[in-house]
Amino acid sequence: MMSFVPYLAPGALLALLLPVGLVSGRAEAAACTADVYAGIRAPAAAGTAPVALGCDLSLAKNDVITAPIVFSGSRASGVTLDCNGGTLDGTAAKRDVLLIQSVERPDGSWDVPRGTHIRNCTIRGGIRIRGLGANGEAENVRRSSLEAGHTQRAQAAAPSGITLSNITLEANGRIPLYAAPGVTGMTIENSRITGTSASTAIYLDAESAGNRIIGNTFTISTAKREMIAVDGSADNRIENNVFDNPVTGGIFLYRNCGEGGTIRHQAPERNLITGNTFRYRNFWGARPAVWLGSRQGARSYCFSSPGHPFGSSLSPLDFARHNTVTGNHLAGGAPELILDHDRENIVSGND
Repeated sequence: MMSFVPYLAPGALLALLLPVGLVSGRAEAAACTADVYAGIRAPAAAGTAPVALGCDLSLAKNDVITAPIVFSGSRASGVTLDCNGGTLDGTAAKRDVLLIQSVERPDGSWDVPRGTHIRNCTIRGGIRIRGLGANGEAENVRRSSLEAGHTQRAQAAAPSGITLSNITLEANGRIPLYAAPGVTGMTIENSRITGTSASTAIYLDAESAGNRIIGNTFTISTAKREMIAVDGSADNRIENNVFDNPVTGGIFLYRNCGEGGTIRHQAPERNLITGNTFRYRNFWGARPAVWLGSRQGARSYCFSSPGHPFGSSLSPLDFARHNTVTGNHLAGGAPELILDHDRENIVSGND
């Protein structure tokens, strides 16, 4: 049986979950040995198992690491991977290069990584951060969503305080950065997101909160999707980023309403979107730069269950409310590229 965790605001939850050293930003992990460094540099064949990293590791600028790397559970808390300009390359296998994950214990509790830091890397492939499940349709996520307190359980089980700094993230078809249900306190900052994705560039999945996307440049091609999806994710800051010609969409806020049989509990609310620049070469036919309430139940998988009176089971609507969209620049665009299809949002000072 799943235990109930009382609600805490995302910042309070993060502070409670992080060890004292991590709250203050101090690294707690020991440096990796020479053997670990040698092992991670070994060429990886197709199907090579991920290398588990539980120590601080610095690469050389000319290193090209082809083995996937996984940070699992509390062993990875406080660990720093500094590539120093080196490359993590999953191009050949078209796979995710980095996985940061919680591990379920035999008693059903979760061993969670907190305060992991990846910096100064070129990453060819994807990054996945996950707790209860890989996405909103995972079985653990679905089962939890059928009971009250799902948001709190998802957040308590997911990685928190993960920081990605000065990254060049080159997508190879998959979503390059996916924050799965419940991820809190993730930061991606001063980074470049490029390449191609069949979906979005960044996906903030249901029940995640308090994440920061700050000072990044998006030159990625996202086929038919928006660059950033805020799907039932709350209290995030998306600030001072540059989106190059986001004609398929910039930042969309919505809530999936039952996909995969999962009830989404949290609404995409209290998000701050400010100081971003959307640069258009030709905005005719472009989808919105920012769209508050982009779905509003217009999906075939929405469902309502009288036995589960919460979240998207009560209403398929997005409830994208109490968000602030101010001080954004639409270079070569027009004011109508910011759409507010919900209520009680602040949308002002965008030019």
